[in-house]
Amino acid sequence: MSALSPLPFLKPIHLRSPRSSPGGQRRHTLPASEFRCLSPEDTVSVFEIEREAFISVSGDCPLHPDEIRHFLNLCPELSLGWFEEGRLVAFIIGSLWDQERLSQAALTLHKPQGTAVHIHVLAVHRTFRQQGKGSILMWRYLQYLRCLPFARRALLMCEDFLVPFYQKCGFEVLGPCQVTVGELAFIEMQHSVRGHAFMRRNSGC
Repeated sequence: MSALSPLPFLKPIHLRSPRSSPGGQRRHTLPASEFRCLSPEDTVSVFEIEREAFISVSGDCPLHPDEIRHFLNLCPELSLGWFEEGRLVAFIIGSLWDQERLSQAALTLHKPQGTAVHIHVLAVHRTFRQQGKGSILMWRYLQYLRCLPFARRALLMCEDFLVPFYQKCGFEVLGPCQVTVGELAFIEMQHSVRGHAFMRRNSGC
């Protein structure tokens, strides 16, 4: 799948004004806040956030470094990172899936002909939690998916205590997930991204 050109949802939402150096020349500054697709070079930053977010809760991470790099090589256009002054503070990583429901194989496979986006992980850096960043990032990600002509729905699996969060993001419960990780069981959830032709026509997508 070829990389997509930047979309409106991925542009910086606020840029700092250029500052003047003592000599009077303007110097460049990093965007205060920026959304963009991730690249394999972001793997270490992604895993550091993910490890802290998940290991303390479940004892394991949804994606290990080699798996993160695997998906960011195969389908970087299905990822989204939130950067503050060049520092990654939150991210989502997804891949394509070609079946109605998730199975164990969905944990490691990317199906280029699929129409379902499997959201593997959403994580926020510990110093930026309780600020609504997870909800904002998910909203922007779903808006972005609506601009991808092949995307029909988003799928994810989560533990019971996260179901209310994803319901607030617009996901509906499909039922118990077939996928297990060790002794962990999950609920599978879905969000439709179809039926948004008006938005596509008027969003610059």
